[in-house]
Amino acid sequence: MNRFKASKFRHTEARLPRREAWIGGIRAGSVASCGNHVKASCRWIAFNAESAGVLGIVPLECEDGGKRTVSQLCCHSGKLGVCQPYGVSPASAMLLRRRVNVWRLPESGQDMPSGAGLTLGPGGGPVDVLQFHPTADGVLASGAGKRVTVWDVGQQQPLTALDSHGDQLQSLAWKPDGRLLGTSCKVSSSHGRPPHGMAWHSAAGVPGHEHNKDSRLLWMGSSDCLISVGFSQMREREVKLWDTRRFSGAMLTVAVDTSPGAAIPLYDADTGLLVLAGKVSPRGPCPCLRCLPHGHPARPPVTQCRTEGSTRGLATVPRLALDVMACEVLRVLQLTDTALVPISYLVPRKEFHEDLFPDCAGTLPGTSAQAWWAGDNQQVGRVSLHPARRPTETFSSPIIACTPLPVADTGPTDTDEGSGYSSPSSLASPSSDATPLSASTGPSSGFVSSPSQKSLQSILGPSSRFRHAQGRVLHRDTHLTNLRGLSLTTPGECDGFCANHQRVALPLLSAGGQIAVLELSKPGRLPDTAVPTIQNGVAVADLSWDPFDPRRLAVAGEDAKIRLWRIPEGGLQETLCEPEAVLQGHTEKIYSIRFHPLASDLLVSSSYDTTVRIWDLSAGREVLCLRGHTDQIFSLAWSPDGKKLATASKDGRLRLYEPRRSPQPQQEGPGPEGGRGARLVWVCGGDYLLVSGFDSRSERRILLYRAQALPEGPLSVLGLDVAPSTLLPFYDEDTSVVFLTGKGDTRVFLYEVTPEPPYFLECNSFTSSEPHKGFVFLPKTACEVREVEFARALRLGQSTLEPVAFHVPRVKKEYFQDDIYPPTRIWWEPGLSGSAWLAGEDGQHRRASLRPADMTPVSQAPKEAPARKFVPASVYLEEKSDEQKKEELLSAMVARLGNRDDPLPQDSFEGVDEDEWVGTGGLRGGKDTAGLVPPCRSPPPGLPQD
Repeated sequence: MNRFKASKFRHTEARLPRREAWIGGIRAGSVASCGNHVKASCRWIAFNAESAGVLGIVPLECEDGGKRTVSQLCCHSGKLGVCQPYGVSPASAMLLRRRVNVWRLPESGQDMPSGAGLTLGPGGGPVDVLQFHPTADGVLASGAGKRVTVWDVGQQQPLTALDSHGDQLQSLAWKPDGRLLGTSCKVSSSHGRPPHGMAWHSAAGVPGHEHNKDSRLLWMGSSDCLISVGFSQMREREVKLWDTRRFSGAMLTVAVDTSPGAAIPLYDADTGLLVLAGKVSPRGPCPCLRCLPHGHPARPPVTQCRTEGSTRGLATVPRLALDVMACEVLRVLQLTDTALVPISYLVPRKEFHEDLFPDCAGTLPGTSAQAWWAGDNQQVGRVSLHPARRPTETFSSPIIACTPLPVADTGPTDTDEGSGYSSPSSLASPSSDATPLSASTGPSSGFVSSPSQKSLQSILGPSSRFRHAQGRVLHRDTHLTNLRGLSLTTPGECDGFCANHQRVALPLLSAGGQIAVLELSKPGRLPDTAVPTIQNGVAVADLSWDPFDPRRLAVAGEDAKIRLWRIPEGGLQETLCEPEAVLQGHTEKIYSIRFHPLASDLLVSSSYDTTVRIWDLSAGREVLCLRGHTDQIFSLAWSPDGKKLATASKDGRLRLYEPRRSPQPQQEGPGPEGGRGARLVWVCGGDYLLVSGFDSRSERRILLYRAQALPEGPLSVLGLDVAPSTLLPFYDEDTSVVFLTGKGDTRVFLYEVTPEPPYFLECNSFTSSEPHKGFVFLPKTACEVREVEFARALRLGQSTLEPVAFHVPRVKKEYFQDDIYPPTRIWWEPGLSGSAWLAGEDGQHRRASLRPADMTPVSQAPKEAPARKFVPASVYLEEKSDEQKKEELLSAMVARLGNRDDPLPQDSFEGVDEDEWVGTGGLRGGKDTAGLVPPCRSPPPGLPQD
């Protein structure tokens, strides 16, 4: 290679298309894996959707200039880890995912397959990397853990397993001739920092990059050189060039920059262009694509392209799909959060040039899997890129029939066959590594099948009827302001304050555990003087209003006692010092207290003594004690029917009790990782549990469990964000919407929860201008149904208490929206007494409609005939004779010119009467016309004088 020779691509220009040419309407995932998260064939683009186990599929080119339809494959469900990378075979339109499902993508315009063509595995762990063989049909290499497995896809059997890796695999790459396989991984060494190592076909290995972050590997065409991208010991992104014939060390090392995102190398063997880019977070710098000549990292780039948005993944388009007549030598697909951006690299020439577009590998495989394994190294035939000489033959791999084959019985499975085609949605996926707590779907995951590929739903995905929900702070006249001395140090297990439909209780910072009780019916500015309070005597750990007695307040103190306070009619007028009752039994500080949802005079509490105790308030004594916890109890929740009690503990376990049957848990299952806090709430009629917590990297996430199958782990895991406070969930059973926020947050997440895929449907979130210290929801009867308000909350700020209304924008607000307001529980009446419940009886709430008497349900609204906006085409398509057309044309012209019989404008002018013509010596007959012609004092120049 002559280093002084100018590259023919030195004038290559990267062109970003206009936004109209972007592939929008997608929701890209941000899962943590070693893949590029997007792949392209000559016909399709596949990318990681925002949900685990779900792939987005979109045509590479739109047909007839129309809009691309984004479809999605629900490739996996249930017990899987993070969304894994995949490969697209150069010899067939197939796509692979973890465990490992093989799909055949259809021709354009056809429906997506309803199931995987075949399944490879189990492979003994989550698959991190996949790549098809470049020459043999049906050969696939997969990397899982420390092992590389080479599969015969047609036989669904492994050909070999390579185990000479010391740590987690991060990248693998076939040599273009198919003879060698290169891998990069994390391996331990004698240094303080574990360096990376590389190996090819288990034949040799050398230390690679010195830092343990993500590394990538690729071959420089058919040469014996490798390019690896990783991080140095100083956390600089660097590129290394290796020669496998002298594999003792890198030939060249070039430091690129200090960006924290993993670098993605893309190499085009036919042009020798190397593209370097990096995954960039939304808060990171603007991403930049560097294009280097001849794949040499030390040479200056031929072009740089600064892109928009955060890069989730990159891929190159096959050369057979390039626009060679426009001299497009390379096309890169940038995957962002909401779009796929095609970036074209053009050489400023005209027409087709042989030197820019040498023959490239065709679409017919060189050999079969069994022949390759037997030693056949037949190469893929090369074809011309000239449009007139380009071959038209295509290849369809016979290893998958046109109809999906039954999945082979390979032993115990994780039920990951998926549900086939589904519409795209606002999905989210966990960004954590694979764990037994799989993540099948995210904010809108596990799609249901849609009969129409071209419908709006197939483009935007399944959506919630509350997706346009809006939260707004009500008028200042409804606020409570000038709140002073609020306690902002309540335990994490406490919501910070509590409220019912009449009043709110706010812990104060003053000594002695003071609690302010304010009437919601008396908004406004509080006086600067001290207000009457409850003197609890000790610091407040948690507090809760009795749902059936709005005047009774239960307060848990740090002295392991529960005090019951009764508020006088009309509110607190003076300081209250004596509680109505004191409950004693716990030996250490109490975490949280909850009233029974159906039975009156029943209260449950959890404590540092790792016990859960149930109290009969009418008798003032403990009646049940539940055991089985080994660490701190983060949260507890009654089921809607009041029969069961669920708890989340710091030991990472969820427990389900039936208190009247046994003091020991009926079920146990894996809960959120980490010990930073967790909350749980019953959803979907009490059949499911929604748990909020943290993963091992402190990312906040929510998990959905089937209540009858806790040991099986969560059905879905959804990662939200990274924040220090625990998410506090509130579930509205009438709308199936869960609200999630934390103390100190400015955002409230809204998701509609469904009992089957999709599990989470994302709705508009509510954002406040300043962090809130607490966010508590009021009963359903506080909502204004005339404004289509389906939830109302109280937001506690630094010194204010503001009502926040969540409503759905509707056109016909004069009608009662009975689809949003089903009959709701009469929550203020108990279903049975506490003693009856303890005796084994069960009850249920009566229900009532929220419809005002003067409103008609929208389901009974009269049907309006749609207004005709356009004249029917039949009016214009009627056959008319030439005479009719001439007459219509003449009539139209006359109408524009006006009627011929209309008087002229001058006809309305007034003339001169005959008697005004007087005088002699005029112009005619010697008569004078002095009245008409004014006299001249002097004649004009050149005229004779009279």
